[in-house]
Amino acid sequence: MKENKVHVKIEKFNNLVALTGLLFVLQLLSVLFLDRPWNVVFSVFTLVMGGFFLLRMRRKAESFFIEYDQLLEEENQLSTLLHSLPDFVCFKDGEGRWLKVNQFGRQLYNLENIDYLGKTDRELGELVPFFRDAFNYCVESDEESWRAGKVTRCEEGFYLPNGEFKTFDVIKVPLFHSDDSRKGLVIIGRDISQQKMAEEMLLRKEKLSVVGELAAGIAHEIRNPLTSIKGFIQLLEENEHVAETYLSVMSSEMDRINQIVGELLILSKPQMREFTTFDMREVLDYTIKVMGHESLMKGITIHENCPEKPMEVYGDKNQIIQVLINIVKNAIDAMDEGEITVDCTIGEKHINVSVVDQGTGISPERLKRLGEPFFTLKEKGMGLGLTISQKILQEHKGSLHIESEVHKGTKVDVLLPRYMGDE
Repeated sequence: MKENKVHVKIEKFNNLVALTGLLFVLQLLSVLFLDRPWNVVFSVFTLVMGGFFLLRMRRKAESFFIEYDQLLEEENQLSTLLHSLPDFVCFKDGEGRWLKVNQFGRQLYNLENIDYLGKTDRELGELVPFFRDAFNYCVESDEESWRAGKVTRCEEGFYLPNGEFKTFDVIKVPLFHSDDSRKGLVIIGRDISQQKMAEEMLLRKEKLSVVGELAAGIAHEIRNPLTSIKGFIQLLEENEHVAETYLSVMSSEMDRINQIVGELLILSKPQMREFTTFDMREVLDYTIKVMGHESLMKGITIHENCPEKPMEVYGDKNQIIQVLINIVKNAIDAMDEGEITVDCTIGEKHINVSVVDQGTGISPERLKRLGEPFFTLKEKGMGLGLTISQKILQEHKGSLHIESEVHKGTKVDVLLPRYMGDE
């Protein structure tokens, strides 16, 4: 509506200019071809009319400048609003060329020092190669929105140069001319990465809760007959007619079942812990001593690098030992030979223990599922080791981070809060 009014005013202004020019031409002709007194009369008439039209033109020009200042102020306000938004906002023409993007979008795609105006997504992908795949996906997504002919909504995700994965809730609004030809495309993207992470954590907790209830039931049903069987094995051990080898195997397997039941109980309910202050160096020394024999049997060497000063942590020492034994054992199981490096570093607020192996590595698809109950990469595993380790670390306000590359190895970082005394 505003555009139509502007066009009407411009047309009226052009008409005034044309009439004024015509009057001065007529005056010139009257002076050249008319005799007195008609040439004087006509000249006065044209001067009066010309002055009148010039006055109208002056008023129109003032009106134009006022409206121009108002439009400029509105544009500045809209531009300020656009650049202050914490969302991605972009305008494209009917050919997919970028017309305007806010500051958030320029920073997101590393376009601060690049002239994006008039360029398509594919051209921008060549200028910023890291985001080439993301730009190419935008081309396909834009085309789907054009074909739909209405507002569309989708999720788009990609990695940033710093390794962070971002997910956006994207709304695309296609605009058309009166003849249904493509006019432009408005794109608005809201960062929902934190929301997605929260949803995944909630889903994981729900799964863990269900598994806990299931584990409690299984553990209860197994432990009752287990006690009776253990007692009968002890009676058979006193019988000379039963081979000692068989009894030893049976007793060993019963202990293993009892251990599995114990792990299920850890998942099912909170356990009583003895939280004390201990030195992580003692935990690591004990872990490497316990796992040293198994590693040597496979031709694997474990290297430990720890600082000389104490690394104090407040928690349940036995539970942290269980976590580290589980991680080192996984590293040993992933290798036939080679080296495992255990590095310790003291940060401002945390102690970081890194276990790096030279094993087969884990594919990205499987890496995402590590820690899920009953998901395992081992033929004889139950898939509860990492789940239990994560639960223990959560209770200690710590965390577990895993990085892996196929055929190169895996790195596991265990972060635990430092004990700061009475601070």
